[in-house]
Amino acid sequence: MSVVEAAWKHEFITTNGIKLHCVTQGEGPLMLMLHGFPEFWYSWRHQIPEFASDYQVVAVDLRGYNDSDKPKHKSAYIMAEFVQDVKGIIQCFGYKSCVLVAHDWGGAIAWNFAYAYPEMVDKLIVMNLPHPAKFAEGLRTPQQLLKSWYIFLFQLPVLPEFLIKLGDYRAIALALEGMAVDKNTFTPSDIQAYKNAAAKPGVLTATINYYRNLAGGFLARRNWNLLEVPTLMIWGENDSALGKELTYQTADYVRDFQIQYIPNCSHWVQQEQPQLVNRYMRDFLASKAV
Repeated sequence: MSVVEAAWKHEFITTNGIKLHCVTQGEGPLMLMLHGFPEFWYSWRHQIPEFASDYQVVAVDLRGYNDSDKPKHKSAYIMAEFVQDVKGIIQCFGYKSCVLVAHDWGGAIAWNFAYAYPEMVDKLIVMNLPHPAKFAEGLRTPQQLLKSWYIFLFQLPVLPEFLIKLGDYRAIALALEGMAVDKNTFTPSDIQAYKNAAAKPGVLTATINYYRNLAGGFLARRNWNLLEVPTLMIWGENDSALGKELTYQTADYVRDFQIQYIPNCSHWVQQEQPQLVNRYMRDFLASKAV
């Protein structure tokens, strides 16, 4: 265990009827971090110690992931439940609001949470997950449909779980190492950590159920008002799953919006370019709301 890891505290909280595992470090205002698929709190290993000097940083395992509870029913994995989980986390740590930092599926939840409870989000930072309206728009184009082929595979029962397990969870390594531009982004121990998290009983079905409920949740809403929460989007330009064009005109949906593109960087932006991501985050957090 490194010195940095020794400063991390693992704890469990109960919210919205389930138990969630969190890693925390630091004191101050709350910075809550939401990871994506197929990940867990560890995706924020480069950000937790960086921001713990100014915040109480809380990186959660989303429901269904790693050491958090994994409800068995598919209906437990809908956006309304994810949003209530986030509300409960903030309250369980004794705060009224937070800086919300999110990537991929965590970003989808963060967008929805910011709309549902804008008073609970001081600032929003979303990485490589477009505004829901832009994503829905993108899924009506051939180029994004091709990039999102796996979403359709994940609608099937049993088969996705079987395919991911093949060859000692080789699909996990392919998703991380295969998509990364910098092939040194993930060490062998990083890959093993992700495989171990995915191999825990119930994780694969739980996490794929996020996708199985996609049509009735994340993409169901049609009317998105102008979001009043100051928002930063950080985007790795070489994302093979989500096209850069999904970021265009996001300012139409957010009153105070900034975007930072990172060239030669994949979907795994905060892990592939952590120093640059951390700098952009710090600059945004130091800036005044418009």
